[in-house]
Amino acid sequence: MSDARKVGWLGTGRMGAAMARRLLDSGIDLTVWNRTTSKTAELESAGAAVAESISDLRTSDIVFVMMSTPAVLLEVATGAGGLLDGSDHPGIIVDSSTVDPGTSAQVREIAQSKGVEFLASPISGNPRVVAAGESVLVSSGPRETFDKVEDLLRTISREAVYAGEGEGSRLVKICHNLYLGIIVQALSEVVTVAEKSGVPRAAFMDFINNTVLGSDWVRERTPDLLALDWSPTFTLELLRKDFDLGLAAAREAEVPMPLSSGVLQLIQNAIGRGYRDQDFLSMFEVQAASAGMAVEPQ
Repeated sequence: MSDARKVGWLGTGRMGAAMARRLLDSGIDLTVWNRTTSKTAELESAGAAVAESISDLRTSDIVFVMMSTPAVLLEVATGAGGLLDGSDHPGIIVDSSTVDPGTSAQVREIAQSKGVEFLASPISGNPRVVAAGESVLVSSGPRETFDKVEDLLRTISREAVYAGEGEGSRLVKICHNLYLGIIVQALSEVVTVAEKSGVPRAAFMDFINNTVLGSDWVRERTPDLLALDWSPTFTLELLRKDFDLGLAAAREAEVPMPLSSGVLQLIQNAIGRGYRDQDFLSMFEVQAASAGMAVEPQ
């Protein structure tokens, strides 16, 4: 039985495209839009309709949004020609962008003033993890809105966690990314010590991945670490943005963040060295260079 809901998708970058593809592959009729039209080509070939403008999505029952920054989210959602402009509006907006709670609350307030339900639903995972159905979504907003779209959320991801009313899911995702940045820096440091001391990188990672410290994320990224493959799944520029958001939230809550503050400076160092658009795992190569060690693929 086909799903009669009209579903739209705003933002088909690396993550947005992977998430939208999960819906397409499940049989959902999907209409997509992206500022750079070429980024919709793969989804179009998989059966998605491509909207000429955001206004074409305003009559959708549900629109998913995945944008890179708070400013871009505000532009496409509340700006002139945006999703909430004009007289027609979607019934529900599900936003999976990683943005600060203040921006999220601003979009929510405007949406609610126009009778649009708004669910904040950021996601954990990279495009490969999303494609494999192993990502996790965390949502906040009205419970009844979550219930209406839970089946779609679980089509995209392995798990969909409801975190209550308001903007709690934004803080969950921001804190998640702070933790992720700390982990990649810690991993970079210990791998550098081991390798510079004569232990093959592959042997060290084989050991780590067979201990309690070998998380799913570390195991999934080990082939890239060994090959020095920094093809972007999540760029250092985006990680820096999330650290800025996280440290701002910590400042507002009067929480000291000595580790995160230090890692932000290391992210900035890597960006200054030319790694801005590389995968954030490239922090290992920067760490090795700071130790005077040239690394090679293994």
